[in-house]
Amino acid sequence: MADIPGDGKTRADWVPAIANKNAPTTSELNAGIRVSQWATADGLAGFRPETADVPVTGLEDTFDTNTNGRRSFSGTMMRFKKQTGSDVVYTTMTPDTEGFIVIRRSVAAATAYASGQDVQVYPVICGETAWLDPEANTVERFEVPLKMREQPALRAVVA
Repeated sequence: MADIPGDGKTRADWVPAIANKNAPTTSELNAGIRVSQWATADGLAGFRPETADVPVTGLEDTFDTNTNGRRSFSGTMMRFKKQTGSDVVYTTMTPDTEGFIVIRRSVAAATAYASGQDVQVYPVICGETAWLDPEANTVERFEVPLKMREQPALRAVVA
């Protein structure tokens, strides 16, 4: 097996509605907005689950043991470059707006969705847009915090 370089092969879409998060349809995905085209290079943050430890060590044990507890996400957000004119991300991903972030990896970002592709589907609600502090030699940027509304589908397949 060969390694897959990731450059240009991560796509993120804002999708307003998905009936089955484990098997989104191409029609549902095509109704979304490819927001990754306006994201900064480090624009996906916190899309990594954390698993809490549940101690199962007994009173007489001499070694600490654990099992899996609750899974969660923290610091989940997307970072964008501000666009001139009508900024689609800025006007769509507003506070309290519910939708889905769909992430596809290992396929050229501009490639259309097709049946059988692996995706991750995150049911989210947008938080308040936060402008990043101005810096020299960079574009204007803002972040949209994303809260998980329910457990995401991390091994979904396009129907």
